[in-house]
Order: sequence, then C-alpha cells, then structure tokens
Amino acid sequence: MTSNVTSSSLGAAQPPMTAATTPATTAARTIPMWRTGLFACVAAAVATTVTAAIARGAGVPLEIAGEPVPLLGFTELTLLFSAIGVLLAVALRRWAASPKRMFLAVTLVLTALSIVPDLLISATVATRLTLFATHLVAAVIVIPLVAGRLPGRTR
Repeated sequence: MTSNVTSSSLGAAQPPMTAATTPATTAARTIPMWRTGLFACVAAAVATTVTAAIARGAGVPLEIAGEPVPLLGFTELTLLFSAIGVLLAVALRRWAASPKRMFLAVTLVLTALSIVPDLLISATVATRLTLFATHLVAAVIVIPLVAGRLPGRTR
C-alpha cells in the first residue's frame, strides 16, 4: 500500500510534491506583478539599447529621414511601451476571463503592428532591420515574463 505522505530528512510528515506545489512554482506566485513588470521593462530597455549600439558600431546609420536616432531614444521608448504592456496585463488579470491567453493574443498583434511604422519611414534597409530587431528583442523579453505571471483563467 502506498502513502500520500512522505517524510523529510527531519522525520516530519509532509504532503507529496506535485507540479502545483513545487517550491519554484510557489516562489514564482509570490513575486508581485509590479516587480516582474519592472524587471521586464528594464531588461528589455537595456537589451534594445545594446542591440542598437551594436548595430551602430557595425556601421548601421540609425537615421530616420536624415535625423540620427539617439541610443537613449531606444531606452525611453522601450520603457514606455513595455510599461503600457504591463498595465495591459494588470487590466486583463482583473477583467478578462482568460488573462494569459488574451494578453498573449493582444501583445502578439501589437508587436506585429509596431513594425508597420518602420516599413513606412525614410530609412535604409539596415536601419529598418535594426528597428525590427529591437521590437522583437523587447517582445521576446517582456511578453513571456509578464504572461508567466498571469493566470490561465479567472472565472
């Protein structure tokens, strides 16, 4: 006969570990959304700025209509739009029946739409590709981190 209770190294009886009660899952649930969001925003801002700096160092002009794009512009806009994404997640967690699925759907569409202006600007192909890359770098960082904090269903 098998028991549903296991003993620890100290001899105290404890319930068996399941996927729902593993220490990593429990710890992840206790991290507040604002902290995850802040980390995601800062990480994405650093990553997009580094991506732009590498491109500039490799000879990509990073100019739009003849005007240079400052590296801090990447930092500022990434912080702004990533923060909007985090606020979207907070709103969906409160009002959507399936917050994670809705967040993923909305952010994937918004990421695709964010590339449209890059297609319309007066810039070199290398500059456009760099801008595409920065959008995707930010999305790859922010979307999974924030989505991981959202429940699958709320009702």
